[in-house]
Amino acid sequence: MPTVHYAPDGITLDAPEGQTLLAAALAAGVPHIRACGGNSRCSTCRVVVLEGLEHVDPRNEREQSLAEWFGLPPSVRMACQTTVRGPVRVRRLALDQEDVQIISRLRAGKTAALGAKLPVVVLVADIRGFTAFSEALQPYDVIYVLNRYFEAMGRVVAAEGGFINNYMGDGLTALFGADGQPEAPLRAVRAALGMFEAVKQLEPYLVTSHGRAFDIGIGMHLDEVVVGPAGASDTKLVAAMGGAVDFACRVEATNAEVGSRLLVSEPVYRAVADKVSVGRTARIAAKRGPAEHALHEITALR
Repeated sequence: MPTVHYAPDGITLDAPEGQTLLAAALAAGVPHIRACGGNSRCSTCRVVVLEGLEHVDPRNEREQSLAEWFGLPPSVRMACQTTVRGPVRVRRLALDQEDVQIISRLRAGKTAALGAKLPVVVLVADIRGFTAFSEALQPYDVIYVLNRYFEAMGRVVAAEGGFINNYMGDGLTALFGADGQPEAPLRAVRAALGMFEAVKQLEPYLVTSHGRAFDIGIGMHLDEVVVGPAGASDTKLVAAMGGAVDFACRVEATNAEVGSRLLVSEPVYRAVADKVSVGRTARIAAKRGPAEHALHEITALR
């Protein structure tokens, strides 16, 4: 008879043939949450298979439908629909009512609902001299200009299959590749060049309304990052966590030193080298040790 070890409960139980993980857990006294009563109408009974995924039976039609809706990876299963044929180790993902509320707000989107580690291009854009620009404006005008700028940037980014996942004052970060679509570096570069064009188109409005305009600098880096929805209630955004985000910020900041507008890291450059025209190169020190990282200025698509 297959055995199931439940973490973090530390309970090992038997799962008779044909009995679901949820039924076996409840019979053994594991406090398993099931908001819909175990009828495959929610996802609060979901578990992540830590060990023995090869011993888990394939998803049935009802579970497959929910998995596609929520964008669940293969290791995350609905306990109310899942049966096993060998030893497995699983962990409940909803431990209390707060977990239930969070899970109920998650929806299928650009990334796996529970988070995933993915190769992603992180694009960081920053308005140059915005502090000086904004000091001459009324507070309302500052916010209005920022929103008009962000709206324009969002359209360009979305047109290339990316999405803005964070705003930092007058800066933003956007992700490409979190949806699993190919050619993320090339799409990110196209978006960056399109963002420059959108800022240029915004210039007449800024000059007419406020007597001045601004430019932007962009930096990019390609690496594996942890992405997934994070935040409170309706303010939830897709968070990107890892050194790649910090490094992309450093790449962008180097534009001011080099006199460039678009700098990319070596991994991004290698992915698009045969499709772009390049200008200057720069190097920035690694955070640890004497090594340096090469950066490349991209000026246009070939």
